[in-house]
Amino acid sequence: MTKRIFRSILAVSVAVLLGCLVLIVGVLHGYFQSRVMAELESRTAYVAHGVEMDGMRYLTEGLPVGSRVTWVDGQGNVLFDNWESAGELENHAQRQEIRQALETGRGSAARYSDTLAQKTLYYAVRLSDGTVVRVSDTQYSVWVLVLQAMQPVAFVMLLALLLALWLAGRVSRQLVQPINAIDLSAPDADSTYEELAPLLRKIRSQNRQIQRQMLDLKRSREEFTAITENMSEGFLVIDQQTRVLTYNSSALRLLYTRAPAQEGESIYALNRESGFRHCVEGALAGRRTEQLLEKDDSCRQVIASPVERDGTVAGAVVVILDVTEKEQREQLRREFTANVSHELKTPLTSILGTAEIMAGGLVKPADIPHFAGNIHREAQRLIGLVNDIIKLSRLDEGGNVGDWETVDLYSQAQAISGQLQQAAEKKNVTMELRGGPAMVRGVPQIVEEILYNLWDNAIAYNRPGGSVTVTVTDTPQGAQVTVADTGIGIAPEARERVFERFYRVDKSHSAGGTGLGLSIVKHGVAYLGASVTLESEMGKGSTFTVTFPPVSGADTPS
Repeated sequence: MTKRIFRSILAVSVAVLLGCLVLIVGVLHGYFQSRVMAELESRTAYVAHGVEMDGMRYLTEGLPVGSRVTWVDGQGNVLFDNWESAGELENHAQRQEIRQALETGRGSAARYSDTLAQKTLYYAVRLSDGTVVRVSDTQYSVWVLVLQAMQPVAFVMLLALLLALWLAGRVSRQLVQPINAIDLSAPDADSTYEELAPLLRKIRSQNRQIQRQMLDLKRSREEFTAITENMSEGFLVIDQQTRVLTYNSSALRLLYTRAPAQEGESIYALNRESGFRHCVEGALAGRRTEQLLEKDDSCRQVIASPVERDGTVAGAVVVILDVTEKEQREQLRREFTANVSHELKTPLTSILGTAEIMAGGLVKPADIPHFAGNIHREAQRLIGLVNDIIKLSRLDEGGNVGDWETVDLYSQAQAISGQLQQAAEKKNVTMELRGGPAMVRGVPQIVEEILYNLWDNAIAYNRPGGSVTVTVTDTPQGAQVTVADTGIGIAPEARERVFERFYRVDKSHSAGGTGLGLSIVKHGVAYLGASVTLESEMGKGSTFTVTFPPVSGADTPS
């Protein structure tokens, strides 16, 4: 704006300056012309008087030098000319000044010479004898005058131009400075120009409207941020060019990435997995697309939906769900179903085969007790498997599986020692119980199951002539039960899996077990708020340690 005002003021100044120059030159030219004509009239009268008195002698002897003097008779013939030969000059009867002088006694004229770029002024006076004396003088044209005065005129013009530049710059700055100083946030405080009052009122009104809109936008954004940031699901919005418009922190966490380095970064910079790209490309093509992404032990479900505007896809909304637990549960369910089917099928097949043989009369009377024993043994195994599955189901559901009581671990261990004595003798394994009374709070049936399964596993996976040592101690951290054996040991890669359902380290040592013992231990320990640890060395044995929470009034379950 300052430049435009500056150029406008400068243009006006230069135009006025040039106009004044032309006007002044024109006025001066007219003024000089009238002065020259008046002097020429006086000079003509002086010469006419001399000719009247002395005739030709005055013209040839006493004529002042400078102006051109011409003497013409009544018919226009040139009698004398001080610049040219009279005989060579044409008749002057038709000259304007001569004609006027013959008619009225006086005449004047001005003629312009293109060749000489000058104007010649003529003045003629008729004498008493009818002849005419004419005196002429030259006057340069206005442009010649200007050119003759070029140096001073140029100097004056330069000074005037510099002055115009300075004044234009100063005035333009002074005009614009109050406008630039207007505080747009508080336009009422400025009243420099009355002409700006309507504009300032409009700015004030727009400021209020903008403030209301900004508050609404801020409130909406805060609400949106509060909602999205508290979502466990990842959330991203992208445009047609895959630029990220908005996202939440859960999206970055689930994509295992950092925040975009710059605004408008492509979503592919956050994740380049083929499944993720397939989802994004499908959504931008107008299709709702879902894909599972697996990485390490995690599983994420990506759902991308197109966003349409005026019938065309303008972008997409990408939602990322952590379905790791769901997929793990589904996998466990599938494995559990397969394992249960297999484990149930084995004893049932044995029972069915034996029963068919007996029903077909193919068994001798003397062998019937043997076959009946097989049926009984497999039925017992089947009942044990079903009971273990029921126990696990109850622990998984987290429901009430019994009343909480104060239990003496040492007494429980003594009872279990008696139950497993026969199995230990059969495997030629010696058992030893150490320690003393240690009280814990828990469900007696669950505590018994934990001790029984650990002890039974120590016998089942022991070597002939081996030993099992059970130690019950009471520590400030809580009561502990340690079951140590001298069996085959557990390989490092299997130690994380021994607590899985139906997993057996060595099936040849399972002695017909269900494969659910340690899984029951794991779930029972978790139900009671206790912990279990495992130490093992291949060929030397394993040690399981269960630590119960300390007994106190605050920790006593209701």
